[in-house]
Amino acid sequence: MHIRPLFATIAVALIPQLTSAQTPPSPAPMQPAMPAATAPMTPTMTPAPMVMNPVATAFRDDAMRHAKNLIAAAEEMSASHYGFKPTAAQMSFADIVVHLSQGNDFLCGKIGGMTAPTRTPVKSNAKKDVLLGRLKETFAFCEQALANLDDSKLAEEMALFGPKPYTRAATMTLTTGDWADHYSQAAIYMRLNGHVPPTAKKKM
Repeated sequence: MHIRPLFATIAVALIPQLTSAQTPPSPAPMQPAMPAATAPMTPTMTPAPMVMNPVATAFRDDAMRHAKNLIAAAEEMSASHYGFKPTAAQMSFADIVVHLSQGNDFLCGKIGGMTAPTRTPVKSNAKKDVLLGRLKETFAFCEQALANLDDSKLAEEMALFGPKPYTRAATMTLTTGDWADHYSQAAIYMRLNGHVPPTAKKKM
């Protein structure tokens, strides 16, 4: 038996297998690194500025708005129509102006804790410029009386109409309603006489 040629044959057959077993495998191709997850950007929230005394501030703003509109209505209405009233039972336009002037002194004085100045009474048969001047004076007093109004005494009670007391907050609500009521009334009188109410005019 020829042993040496047999070993040689086996060695030749095993060489490729040994070589492949000893050769380390080629490294896998490098994959591009995945970007790290980015957290969504959270917008910075800017807190709304805190309004000091929000009730008093809102009331003052409302008073200024009504003053502007009611004075503008009194200016727009022609002097010849100040005596106009739709029916005999209703107030005339001049009556509305007188009523508002008296109410401004009384209500703004109560709300602001101030005594209104003593004024010479003005009747509804006075001339337009006199009535208009008085309305402007009383709204100027309202601005003065309400300047230092804050929310600290909204529950404070006061004598207003009759024996039942009203809180300051209730008086403020009543006053706002009175201004709105009489502006609506004045606007209707203006329409009936061919005038355009201030709030209905187009802004240029």
